[in-house]
Amino acid sequence: MNADYSKIGKSIKRRREKLRLTQAVLAERCEITEQYVSNIERAISIPSTEVIMKLAAALDTTPDEFLVGSGRWPGEAWKPVSEKLRTLDGRQLELVSSFIDWVTEHPL
Repeated sequence: MNADYSKIGKSIKRRREKLRLTQAVLAERCEITEQYVSNIERAISIPSTEVIMKLAAALDTTPDEFLVGSGRWPGEAWKPVSEKLRTLDGRQLELVSSFIDWVTEHPL
């Protein structure tokens, strides 16, 4: 499955605008530049997993809202997980992402 970065960027922009945030405020919350936010929203730059996680946390949603189009966790249940993920480095996030892929492929 290939990611559609144009749709991802549009989803991020839609969520940001829904929350009435500027690109500058979102960039500050994610510790990235305003230009990078703009480039992600216009599909000029491809965000890393770490940046997707930061954007999701800053926009009070889950990464799957950007990646597949819908937040799946009801209520506030995802927030503690999101906060834990924010502290991880790139390699750790890749490992977590691989684990999530495995879990989704092997439902209970």
